[in-house]
Amino acid sequence: MSDRPRRPGSWCAGLLLAGVSAVLGCRAAGTDGVTPVPQLLAFLPWLLVPAVLGLLCALLARWWPGLVWAVAALAALAWYSDPYGRIHEPSGRPVASLRVLTSNVEFGRGTPSLVPQIRRQRPDLVFVEECEHTCRATLERDFAGAYPHRRAVAADGSKGSLVLSRYPLRPAAGVPGTMGMPGAVADVRGHAVRVQLAHPMPPLPGQVGLWRRELDRLRAFAAADPRTPTILAGDFNASQDHEAFRRILDTGLSDAAGLDGHDRAPSWPARTASVIGAQIDHVLLSRDFSAADARFLRLTRTDHRALVVDVTLHAPG
Repeated sequence: MSDRPRRPGSWCAGLLLAGVSAVLGCRAAGTDGVTPVPQLLAFLPWLLVPAVLGLLCALLARWWPGLVWAVAALAALAWYSDPYGRIHEPSGRPVASLRVLTSNVEFGRGTPSLVPQIRRQRPDLVFVEECEHTCRATLERDFAGAYPHRRAVAADGSKGSLVLSRYPLRPAAGVPGTMGMPGAVADVRGHAVRVQLAHPMPPLPGQVGLWRRELDRLRAFAAADPRTPTILAGDFNASQDHEAFRRILDTGLSDAAGLDGHDRAPSWPARTASVIGAQIDHVLLSRDFSAADARFLRLTRTDHRALVVDVTLHAPG
């Protein structure tokens, strides 16, 4: 008779904690799993909410094993909330400073609000995802003088992409993908810098394998030439809690926002980013760079925040 009041709370706690633990188990095992795990991994820190609810349910039901389970889940969430990857401080002298901006303009709709931000922020390199024909024509026309160098994948909808540069660009193959990912080698004051836009497919149900393969291609690009300074920027559709993204970082790249202490600042969805969201827009840098003053900008008519960061290229140490 005394067990009956505990059952609803115990079941509630068990269901909540089982869901949280399944996602945490994949995180601990170094796998992104299958739907819905990749989608939930993007919001890993926010699993704190069901974990706390599970703890309260276990406490009210006086289900002591569940209470221990909830505390363990909360401890694991706290552990995985720390920034991933080592911070490398370049030892060589600074040789060039530049500002990088990346923005997903959602089928080109955010272009009118991106234009004044480019004028205000004055970045040296601009990476624009989902830049369809109208977006590309607008940016190339409005910034023909300021950014005479560019690389683009001309396409409709989400497949178009554009890189604008104040520095000369030598064409490079880019990374093949469902959506355009152009690449180049920039001449930054006499120093060659690999420049690559990232925009793999999102991990939609039924497309998780494709998402993983395209992230693996970005990892292969990052690992192909570790001696040349590299900037890999864009909408990765992945956060540091995804194993496929951590594999890119494991090639020796660092997340610029993380270097500046903003490793958990949400960039998507922009409409709720001040309350809940995931950081899936990144500027990744090789060890030749340091970073400062990373900031996420709210644009209208797009579901992504733009990311601007100041980086410094250092001579080999």
